[in-house]
Amino acid sequence: MLRIDDHNRAEAGFTYVYPVLSRRAGGVSVGVNLNPNSACNWACLYCQVDNLQRGGPPPIDLQQLTTELDSLLATIQAGNGSAAGSGAAAGAALVDIAFSGNGESTAAAEFPAAVQAVCALMQRRALQVPLRLITNGSFLHRPGVQAGIRQIAAQGGEVWFKLDRGSSEEIAEVNSIAWPLARAVANLERCAGLAPTWVQSCWFRLDGVLPQDDSVAAYCAALKPLADKLQGVHLYGLARPSRQAAAPRLSALTAAELEAIAAVVRKETGLKVVVSP
Repeated sequence: MLRIDDHNRAEAGFTYVYPVLSRRAGGVSVGVNLNPNSACNWACLYCQVDNLQRGGPPPIDLQQLTTELDSLLATIQAGNGSAAGSGAAAGAALVDIAFSGNGESTAAAEFPAAVQAVCALMQRRALQVPLRLITNGSFLHRPGVQAGIRQIAAQGGEVWFKLDRGSSEEIAEVNSIAWPLARAVANLERCAGLAPTWVQSCWFRLDGVLPQDDSVAAYCAALKPLADKLQGVHLYGLARPSRQAAAPRLSALTAAELEAIAAVVRKETGLKVVVSP
């Protein structure tokens, strides 16, 4: 049975696709995993991927990906829109297909071709659900990535863009990457010009300490200039345990604590904020 606190990709028995019960998407999400080797260019403290390693994805077998996705979608559609046949609770509905796996999807050279293949399959199956990309945004400079995002937009989809904090120093701490805030914001703006874009941010206690007011203020300051270009913010907590070495340092915020941060973001930026504890 799928659970919001367990997104084990391996249990579905496929290499490239898997069903999960997503609290943010609001139902069963079919994930497309272009990083089956569990390699990523970032190493976020809260990442739930087992055996995460630094690096990029292996070559992607697009035919196998398409065959697996077609098989999983056939199982779901055979249940008249319910995803019960894929291991979900009875009546759980398919709500999206998402490029979201064990690393950064846009790192794959085949990313634009994979988007094209998924879009073609969705059209053939007449699927009326969003196609989403969940990304850290670090490869937005690549023309192929931009082309893939444009196609996601043409399919009626959107991007969920990771920006966890509002300073280069905190990004380095939370995401374990030397990623200047200015570059992150520039890539976010570029992404928003290609497809409807939400910011997604994970907040938690670190070493028992709540996020500080100046951290939330810096985050708001980073987002405010782009407020009219963004769809909103997905602000979420630790529903699933980290599988990284930093896991003992992390603890979940309460729903009230997350909502308090969201209230500040709404007030300071004017953005819509959706909270998922």
